[in-house]
Amino acid sequence: MKYQQGLPEGIDLRSYDMIVVGAGYAGATCARRLAESCEMHVCVLERRDHIGGNAYDYYDEAGVLIHKYGPHIYHTTDERVDSFLSRFTDWSDYQHKVLANIDGTLMPVPFNHESLKLAFGEERGEELYQKLVATFGKDKKVPIMQLRAKKDEDLTEIANYVYEKVFLYYTMKQWGKSPDEIDPSITGRVPVFVGDDDRYFPQAPHQGMPTEGYTKLFERMLDHDLIDVFVGVDARDYLSVGESHILVDGAPFLGEVVYTGQLDELFGMDMGPLPYRTLDMKFETLEQDQFQPVATVNYTTSEDYTRITEFKLMTGQELPGVTTIMKEYSKAYDPESDETPYYAILEPESQERYESYRSRVAGLLNFHPVGRLAEYRYYDMDGVVASALDLSDEIISAHQ
Repeated sequence: MKYQQGLPEGIDLRSYDMIVVGAGYAGATCARRLAESCEMHVCVLERRDHIGGNAYDYYDEAGVLIHKYGPHIYHTTDERVDSFLSRFTDWSDYQHKVLANIDGTLMPVPFNHESLKLAFGEERGEELYQKLVATFGKDKKVPIMQLRAKKDEDLTEIANYVYEKVFLYYTMKQWGKSPDEIDPSITGRVPVFVGDDDRYFPQAPHQGMPTEGYTKLFERMLDHDLIDVFVGVDARDYLSVGESHILVDGAPFLGEVVYTGQLDELFGMDMGPLPYRTLDMKFETLEQDQFQPVATVNYTTSEDYTRITEFKLMTGQELPGVTTIMKEYSKAYDPESDETPYYAILEPESQERYESYRSRVAGLLNFHPVGRLAEYRYYDMDGVVASALDLSDEIISAHQ
């Protein structure tokens, strides 16, 4: 597909049946479904100079296909999501595996049979593993809070090790919090996998990478005669909130608006910004075939960065003698900067602030917030698509 930089002179945005703000998963999914199902003429406005949202990928100067905004690994248990996305790409058979560098030893995460033997030694690790099997059965994910609830010394030993070595320091780096500030409900979700499967998503029947990359997937999704895509356009320059409708260039817009951006930005953050964590990503190109044994290595007890990603090991790209890696450094998001907000900080105060912003658009007849930013929540890629499919169902139903 071809998309245009900026808006053409004299364009009338009110002539469209739908305006979609954002060309990531949520926006592209809604645009495609409404163009196909209702024959709506759709205008997609994207602030960045490319489509694809945070899943955007491109070839760097060394010829390595990299993910500009961090690694994106497709995985889902949702058959509808898989069926929809598979219309626009074939998938590789990549199975994501993650190792944690724990005091210099690389161990599979989630913690599994092999991890126990590496952490506690062959004999003791096997004893602890058999205790897990006897207690929970094989091929089960067991949160460490559940291990502690059994009040068994062996299970508590496992839980304490995983908490300290896999979770604690890593989470402090990721969220910028001290141990006493970390909500127990978060620590309790850290799992141990009772089995030998060392895949990061062992229960996802659909996983892999788009064979031609994510950007190509988005190009195909947005390639429709009734969809016009304009990049480098900030929708806030044209859209504002009226009493019952979104206003476009100061006049009520009678079509539908799908909004995937930050709700606080729509109101100039007049009730305060919604807090996020962002990432500082450092890319390095190395003159070697391969840097690390798997695509992702987490640094849970050392280093300032949280993980290193090696993209060729995810995409399966054959490119001898060169590889590109990326180190991730987590930090607080500055709303006055051009940083990317990645992780919503889901604490009572911030969620209450989000609900206050959300209530101000609840009465708009044609405004539909969807996606990670607009819904202020953490989604994997398939969760964003599922939410957008549900929303588009509602809009389609209203127009039939």
